[in-house]
Amino acid sequence: MKTRDKLKSFFTDHWKYMAVSASCKLGLFDQIAEREQTCEELAKNLNLVESKLEILLNALSSFDFLVKTDGRYSVTELSELLVENHPQSLKYAAMNWSGEHLNAWQHLDYSIKTGKSAFEHFYKQPYFDFLIKNTEKEAHYQKAMFEYAREDYHHLPDLIDFGIHKGLMDIGGGKGAALGFIKDKNPDLTCLLFDLPGVVENCNHPDLIKLPGDFFFEIPKLADALLLSRVLHDWDTPKARQILQNCYQALDPGSTLYLIENCKDESNEDLSLLSLNMLVMCESFERTGEEYIQLCTLAGFKFLKVIELNSLQTILIFEKQ
Repeated sequence: MKTRDKLKSFFTDHWKYMAVSASCKLGLFDQIAEREQTCEELAKNLNLVESKLEILLNALSSFDFLVKTDGRYSVTELSELLVENHPQSLKYAAMNWSGEHLNAWQHLDYSIKTGKSAFEHFYKQPYFDFLIKNTEKEAHYQKAMFEYAREDYHHLPDLIDFGIHKGLMDIGGGKGAALGFIKDKNPDLTCLLFDLPGVVENCNHPDLIKLPGDFFFEIPKLADALLLSRVLHDWDTPKARQILQNCYQALDPGSTLYLIENCKDESNEDLSLLSLNMLVMCESFERTGEEYIQLCTLAGFKFLKVIELNSLQTILIFEKQ
């Protein structure tokens, strides 16, 4: 492809993602996964305009998200991962980056000019406040994060012996993906999931203790180890310090803090686009491991060691002095 043609194609690549995201919202892949169907059948079953649906179906077929055979559509290796009941489903992850994220990114120039959150500028409120006020969007966000976490954390208990602790509390742990893996490998370990009330109530793991609360207010003193996974990167430095201070207050001397983050100096990936996303959404950024160590040291923790979780994420281990 010539350079000019490649560039013109690049301008509209997001059309493909938006078509896929819309299909997830419509339940299209879920419907087709049950059985191959014609456009007419799908339009009737999903209450859609047949002539317009056909355009979407043909578009999805053109970039390998559907296969059309004798007028009937079936899922592919790509789209079967967008079916809700698939054990490795990424349906809600696929929906997550359209909507509000896309709106915020359209105002990236504002964030570059001001250093402020484009989301907050556009929606007149911080991103996580917005989610709290919109129950369905909060539920979809948590499902998306669970889908990512399920893949990222499955071998976390193989890297760290959490069994040395009496109790482990996951701070801002969402639906409990990481903590669930840890509990499954350490059945005698008391595992406590701490997050906002509307979040922890949707955790389905039967053996996790659910603790509703707010890590900006107070973290209960109930464990000798805390897990703080991909939380700090959502917040600017003053708020990150507040979270860490509350973690410090929740632990006795000699207790452990496990911090998992995307560390720019430890990752094999370039984190620039992730950092831009943190800027436009939360007025935050992806930090280096050294920056996280400095934050934790200022909060009173002693750095012990670093462990690579995967190509993107790093585990930093601290002890309360």
